[in-house]
Amino acid sequence: MEILKVCFILLSTASFLWLSESVTLTSDYYQKSCPEFRQIIQQTVTNKQITSPSTAAGTLRLLLHDCLPNGCDGSVLVSSTPFNKAERDADINLSLPGDAFDVVVRAKTALELACPDTVSCADILAVATRDLVTMVGGPYYNVLLGRRDGRVSEASTIPNALPLATSPMSEIIDIFTSRGFTLQEMVALSGAHTIGFSHCKEFSAQIYNYSKSPPYDSQYNPRFAQGLQKACSGFENNPTLSVFNDIMTPNKFDNSYFQILPKGLGILKSDHGLYNDWRTRPFVEAYAADENKFFSDFARAMEKLSNYEVITGNQGEIRHRCDAIN
Repeated sequence: MEILKVCFILLSTASFLWLSESVTLTSDYYQKSCPEFRQIIQQTVTNKQITSPSTAAGTLRLLLHDCLPNGCDGSVLVSSTPFNKAERDADINLSLPGDAFDVVVRAKTALELACPDTVSCADILAVATRDLVTMVGGPYYNVLLGRRDGRVSEASTIPNALPLATSPMSEIIDIFTSRGFTLQEMVALSGAHTIGFSHCKEFSAQIYNYSKSPPYDSQYNPRFAQGLQKACSGFENNPTLSVFNDIMTPNKFDNSYFQILPKGLGILKSDHGLYNDWRTRPFVEAYAADENKFFSDFARAMEKLSNYEVITGNQGEIRHRCDAIN
């Protein structure tokens, strides 16, 4: 009898641990624990975007840099310490905009006042990104909730996990496909370049080497390249110099980004690569011709990205501050 009792206790404990570690994301996760969650996020991102119009693009980039390397666990938000160089201080992340970090911090501060120790930084980043995308004209998509924040953030895990502006298309494709994303999803996510800007240092080496006549399959439109040379003159002394990724409608989320690529008006080497590579060009052309298709595919790809290798239950924590592990 005692043996049966012990076995029952062990089985019950194992079942409890399994249940506690296999929590699934849900749309109403904070309905009871933090009913003001969505309202607080919406109010925070609205105020921030109005005062700093680059916030939407920056936060969208921040989410990608958080999710793609190690899953959507808010690890990119953590600051370095004397004992650990965190993800945000990896070379490729040094250009992540302060406004993106700031909007998450503001939302976290407001949520801690309303419902302490309840909402993860990873959930805040995911929802804030979606709300900001829709604010600038992009599609609405569902964001499931219940992520936990990661307990590890190391800069050493970032190299080769994120595409560089100068990366060959084959390397960029490998980064996405090795994480389970299709080519179509990769191109759709690249449409995020319809908003935001790039620093001159990321493409300066390319703007002095371009084709003199159409088609501009692999190079810049000559007049555009000359304009970039003027806009970026002196960037060595002023590393903050930058240019909009989409020169036609830089502050509106639309399909203009895909329409300018065949015209040699892309900014980065990776932008040109999307149109030049036979594997990705069909998707570029499809999105250039049909904004609704781009929006639909982008929304589905963002839902998938936002759920990439999330941690739940006992696997993570709810940080007291987004920039520090508890």
